[in-house]
Amino acid sequence: QVQLVESGGGLVQAGGSLRLSCAASGRTFSSYGMGWFRQAPGKEREFVATVGWNGDYTQYADSVKGRFAISRDNAKNTVYLQMNSLKPEDTAVYYCAAGRRFGSYSENEYRYWGQGTQVTVSS
Repeated sequence: QVQLVESGGGLVQAGGSLRLSCAASGRTFSSYGMGWFRQAPGKEREFVATVGWNGDYTQYADSVKGRFAISRDNAKNTVYLQMNSLKPEDTAVYYCAAGRRFGSYSENEYRYWGQGTQVTVSS
């Protein structure tokens, strides 16, 4: 069982930065691939970024490539999402998830989900 708690969301102006954190409980964190997803009002949840169990593999949605960076610290049981050059269209609830060891862009590969943290980007 893994419990995930996101933090770091908030209100930021366009062009600004935020760093999201996702703290995981349990001693098996390092065996899971981790992902970030987001859901904007009225839209389906979408993939943002994923990182494999040891941090070597990462993948990004085209919409965030070059602006966002995912990383993890297995000693701290935490995964991060550094978000730079934020745009109003990045406004959403951001969720972290734990699942397939090598990471995945598919929601179906994730077993555990956090409650989400709101990110609002003003124009």
